[in-house]
Amino acid sequence: MRKIIHCDCDCFYASVEMRDDPSLRNRPLAVGGRPDQRGVIATCNYEARRYGVHSAMSSALAMRKCPDLLILPSAMDKYRAASRQIMAIYRDYTHDVEPLSLDEAYLDVSGSELCQGSATLIAREIRQRVYDTVGVTVSAGVAPNKFIAKIASDWNKPDGLFVVRPHEVDAFVAALPVRKLHGVGKVTATRLDRLGIQTCAQLRDWSLIDLHRDFGAFGRRLYQLARGIDERPVQADQERKSVSVETTYVTDLATLEQCADEIRRLVVQLDARIARAGAARAIRKLYVKIRFADFQRTTVECVADATNAQTAVTLLAKGLQRRAQAVRLLGVGVRIDEDTAERHGQFSLFDDEADYASDAANANANANANANASANANANANANANANANANANANANANDANDATPPP
Repeated sequence: MRKIIHCDCDCFYASVEMRDDPSLRNRPLAVGGRPDQRGVIATCNYEARRYGVHSAMSSALAMRKCPDLLILPSAMDKYRAASRQIMAIYRDYTHDVEPLSLDEAYLDVSGSELCQGSATLIAREIRQRVYDTVGVTVSAGVAPNKFIAKIASDWNKPDGLFVVRPHEVDAFVAALPVRKLHGVGKVTATRLDRLGIQTCAQLRDWSLIDLHRDFGAFGRRLYQLARGIDERPVQADQERKSVSVETTYVTDLATLEQCADEIRRLVVQLDARIARAGAARAIRKLYVKIRFADFQRTTVECVADATNAQTAVTLLAKGLQRRAQAVRLLGVGVRIDEDTAERHGQFSLFDDEADYASDAANANANANANANASANANANANANANANANANANANANANDANDATPPP
């Protein structure tokens, strides 16, 4: 049985800033772009979250929600230095470390003899060492696989530890809302709800054949996750090759104008994700992905060293010319030069935050809009300024540490 730890620093960029200036600790604080330059919040501390501020929110909206909010510009060199210290601590316990971003990683400690071979005790010791050495807190989840470990790390945020032992997996997963499953976004959650499926226990009542019929290839993944099955290995030193965001729409988009508006919104989210990954210097291509109402897909890309909303809209228009179909899914992303990119791991579909992840519901839809896309329209949209966002931490409940002292098997 594997022993996986998912470590996630709490509001990482903001935590580093509060570490360096303790006077910031008791006031609403965010790191991100300027409101007057269409900036986006990268992360914010928990004081700011009480006002409804969260990562990937526009800085202007954040200021309206919290007029006393202090927004600091990102200091990536400082954050990278802290990240290197943290990752070095992780590697003291295992070589099997898979970074997902500057502040988040999976660790496979199955073969470790440290801390009596206990993943729980290793996680506790890591959290204490990171706090003592780097001055930021880490929330951790311990479980037999990556899927459950990631959910567990969110359970007692901030500065928490939650353990799911092998014999607890079945009951733990059965009680989970399906919206907690990584890869289940708003569209898939809505479809599941319409089928009377709100929990994993209810999802288990559906056969693999039925799920495949209704959700395509993603049906198999749903079948496995509902049973707590996740065989993905921890992939050490994996290089990122791309960073992207995409959204599946409940109602198909019928016009270029509708699609262009969505692309601009996605570019803002992409900027935030790139900043979080520390990959801005390594961008080599920009691409737009389109899935049409008939489930055919196309990708259009160009050479680029930065994101640009107007360029993305131009790529969109070219892609729409390829099929006279309404649009079911849009995505925008960048390809990374492996020789220059920071090695912090590659985002995978099921590791992404649900708000940004693709629904991946490749279903045989019963009804799709047949409206033709206005593919030959001129895209005269104004370019959004690139958001200097550094999206970092999810807003989670302020629960206490689980303090589970019994080592898992």
